[in-house]
Amino acid sequence: MKKIYILPILICFFFANCEKVIEVDVPSIAPKLVIDATFEVLFDENPVTAKTNVKLSLSANYFDEEIPSVTNATVFVTNLSNNTIINFTDANEDGTYTSSIAFIPADDTAYELTVIYENETYKAEATKVKSTPFVSVAQGDETLFTGDEIQLKIEFQDDETVENYYLLDYTNNIFLALDDRFFNGSLYNFSSFYQEDEIEVPTTVTIKMHGITKDYYTYFEVLMSQSGQNSGGPFESVPASLLGNIINTTNDNNYPLGYFHISETDTYTIDLVENE
Repeated sequence: MKKIYILPILICFFFANCEKVIEVDVPSIAPKLVIDATFEVLFDENPVTAKTNVKLSLSANYFDEEIPSVTNATVFVTNLSNNTIINFTDANEDGTYTSSIAFIPADDTAYELTVIYENETYKAEATKVKSTPFVSVAQGDETLFTGDEIQLKIEFQDDETVENYYLLDYTNNIFLALDDRFFNGSLYNFSSFYQEDEIEVPTTVTIKMHGITKDYYTYFEVLMSQSGQNSGGPFESVPASLLGNIINTTNDNNYPLGYFHISETDTYTIDLVENE
């Protein structure tokens, strides 16, 4: 009987004496300004509206739980066709800057974003990218592996006259980037699935489809592969090595993170229910 009781004690003693605390030294880098300026022109609404917020924050170290917002910057957008300036202010002091007027980016017009922060100037240019409306969005009854996934059946008509790139936003920080190389000019239909841990039904979701540039498509693909789908949004933790289209005109070495983009956007709201 002694052996039965002594053996666990010896094993516990052995592992207790072999435990060693390993400290991981994560390098700390100087915070970078993160500029999230992805404008949405909601062309499916009547009248047409736009979401043109500029969100400013600072990059944080890997184990930091909070992302510092930037509330003391100067932000404005210039219409380069007539040099009209639209000022943006952070009324709520939460790092989200909104335009002082009803601003809807026009077709075939270049806009320049300017952000001035701590005596350094950041700039980028963008022109609105056309998109196409959804033909249909419906819930299907097919599943994948667990049997609890929710199927979305999506259909839209691609424009054969141009090379198109799309970004679909499925709510809950779930995204899908598409290019039309395999369905150019076609009535394209496909299925996407919510995993059981991504959504709780019944619920109502709004699906968005943005027209994007090839450069932004490439940027977003890399961004999502590095930051993951469910990390609080793609711009919550921008990888330090991933550069967008915004440059620091004052100091090349202090480059910013983030992107300035203007998308024509279609939306579709759908009620989702449990599979039968």
